[in-house]
Amino acid sequence: MPQRALFGLGPCPRRRQYCGMDPLRRVTCAQKRALAAKLRRTATPMERHAWSLLRDCGILGFKFRRQHVLRGFIVDFYCAAKRLVLELEGDAHDGPDQRAYDAARAEVLEAAGFRVVRVRNGDVTRAGLEALVRTHGS
Repeated sequence: MPQRALFGLGPCPRRRQYCGMDPLRRVTCAQKRALAAKLRRTATPMERHAWSLLRDCGILGFKFRRQHVLRGFIVDFYCAAKRLVLELEGDAHDGPDQRAYDAARAEVLEAAGFRVVRVRNGDVTRAGLEALVRTHGS
């Protein structure tokens, strides 16, 4: 089955229709935006630390968005100028089911032209994020 059919690629419909390509959770666009806002309010300590480094063009002058809805998925951090997605990887991402889901999600985003970079929580430092943006953001 083609990837487009698997993940429901297509325009984001308006009300009462399902949005995006997330095959595991069928929620509307408005529900995803509300969930992203909730995730911003209830960020983990490592997400707050990463955001303190990324916000206000703090890494190499690039603007990042946090908990941003992108192609139907909520990504941790997104730089539109570089089409770069940064995903923080904590213990919750170590399970085999979560790894498979993360890989499928990254494949869909990469097929759409985004670069997906996974960062372990322990590697979130200013120097580490600058190196990631330099190497993957070109």
